Amino acid sequence: MEDIYEEIVRIKNQGDVCALASIVRVKGSTPRPEGSKMLVRSDGTILGSIGGGCAEAGVWEAAMKVIKDETPTILDFDMTGREDTPEGLICGGTMQVSIEPILPQPVVYILGAGHIGFAVSKIAKIAGFKITVIDDRPAYANKERFPDADKILVQEPADTLSKININKVSYLVIACRGHLEDQQTLIEALKTNAFYIGLLGSKKKVKTVFANMIKEGVPQESLKRIHAPIGVPIATDTPEEIAISIMAEIVDVRRQNKKKNKLAEKSTDNETSDSHQ
Repeated sequence: MEDIYEEIVRIKNQGDVCALASIVRVKGSTPRPEGSKMLVRSDGTILGSIGGGCAEAGVWEAAMKVIKDETPTILDFDMTGREDTPEGLICGGTMQVSIEPILPQPVVYILGAGHIGFAVSKIAKIAGFKITVIDDRPAYANKERFPDADKILVQEPADTLSKININKVSYLVIACRGHLEDQQTLIEALKTNAFYIGLLGSKKKVKTVFANMIKEGVPQESLKRIHAPIGVPIATDTPEEIAISIMAEIVDVRRQNKKKNKLAEKSTDNETSDSHQ
C-alpha cells in the first residue's frame, strides 16, 4: 500500500494542499483502531481508511472543507446505537477523528545574490517563507553570506529554473547583475508554474527588457504575469527598504489570492444553494 507520509511529501512538493484524518480516540467496538489515518487530496481522492461507510463519508466531507478553509476540526461519531442518528452507525463504540490541513510552505527564490537579494532573504525568513538563493558567483552565493537560506545554488539563474521544483507556492525575485541575465531569467521564469514573478529595476529598465523579450518571441500577454518594477510603491533608498517593499508585495499577493479563493468558494456555494431552492 502506498505510504501516506510519502504522499504528503509529494503533495507538498507540488505546492498543493491536502487533509490528514486520524482516529485519535476510540471506546468500544469501532471499524478501525486508534491511530488509523486517511489522507484526502484536494481533488477529493483518498489514501488510507478510517473504516469506510457513513463515518468515512462524513470525514471526507469535513476534510474537503478543511482543505478549503485551511482550518483543523474534530468529529465525534457515536456507533453505539443509543443515539438516533440518520447515518445509522451501530458498531458498539464511539470514535473521535481529528482532521488537519497539510499546507506547503511558500518559497521565495532569490535570483541574484546582491545587496537587495541579501536583504530580501532576511525579511522573507521573518515572514515565514523558505528561501532558495541562486547565483553563479560563489563569492556571493554562500552560507556565510546567506545564513537564513534553506538552499543555495551556485548556478546560472536562467539555466537553473527548469531543473528545480517551481510550483504554485513559488515566489521568484529576479535581481540579477545585468539586464541580459534578468531578461533570460524572466523568459525561463515564464515557462514555470511560479505563482509570483517579480523583476527588480526602474521603469526604464523594465520597458527595455520587455521590448527585448517581445522581439525574442515572448507573447505580450505573458508579460502580465510579471510584477515590474517589483515591490509596492513606497519611498525607498537602502537595500533594506527596497526589500521591505518587495516582501510587502509578495505577502499582499499571497494573502489576496487566499481571500479571492474563499470568496469564489462562498459564491459557488451560494449559487448551488440558490439552485436547490
